[in-house]
Amino acid sequence: MGEGDAAHVAAIDWWIREKAGDLGEDRAAFDAWLAADPAHRRAYADVAGMFEEARALRPARRSRSRGAVSRRVATAGLSAAACLAFLFFLGDLAQVWRSDFATGVGERRTATLADGSRVELDGGSAIEVHFEAGRRRVRLLSGEAWFEVAPDPARPFVVEAAGGEVTALGTAFDVALTEEGGARVAVGEHSVAVASGGARVIVEERQQTFYEANAAARPPASAAAETIAAWRRGALVVEDRPLGEALATLGRHRHGYVFCLRASTCARRVSGVFSTAEPLTSLREIEYFLGLHSIHLTDYLILLTE
Repeated sequence: MGEGDAAHVAAIDWWIREKAGDLGEDRAAFDAWLAADPAHRRAYADVAGMFEEARALRPARRSRSRGAVSRRVATAGLSAAACLAFLFFLGDLAQVWRSDFATGVGERRTATLADGSRVELDGGSAIEVHFEAGRRRVRLLSGEAWFEVAPDPARPFVVEAAGGEVTALGTAFDVALTEEGGARVAVGEHSVAVASGGARVIVEERQQTFYEANAAARPPASAAAETIAAWRRGALVVEDRPLGEALATLGRHRHGYVFCLRASTCARRVSGVFSTAEPLTSLREIEYFLGLHSIHLTDYLILLTE
């Protein structure tokens, strides 16, 4: 481990202890550590930014997870890796409890719904199903799913995701949640109507669109057939997307977490075709092409820096 890596590891330990109110008599030692080397202050600022970014990505988990982390740090002195894993595990477990169908990390599952429609879930994904007399509703809680809809003109089939609605028009299509809080929709057969932010667009076969929460969907753009729901074939196809989004998708296929020490790192754009069957190999490829460096705190917690 290099000097920079050691500084970041120490910074994580100091940050957790300070936020947990567990410094006590070590406050002077913490101040001395900060003053000893400008690299220590930079490392501490990097770590603080990383944790705030992680919380911002999952705002619904913040109050519950932070309290749980603080209590455990104060009473058991858990490591930084364990605390982070616990923080995200709570939110993931809540999704499973709410869902009707869910998959674990690296798992894919196909479910046949009561109307005969088929849903294929990518790893780390979950859906809720609500069928009513005049409407079939499915809510995508996490991850990504491929839908093959059984026709029923009397009951529209609607997928709710990130505050928007995707209505099937006799079709097969893919819906994925993004780390920015929006959703991406790609159509394999026929077409869908995407309603978001008070606007509505029609997405035809071999087209895709993206929308942010409470914003109108972007005009549909063409999509090659092999890129639509490529995860069903064990591939992650990334076309000029933020690194954070690619990391989140790979995270659905690997136990553990990867964080960027700076938000600007996760905002960098990346393109390529990567294997979801070998996520660590894919991560190394991304590191190489973007000129990044990884800090492996444990097998389950990796930090990326430039």
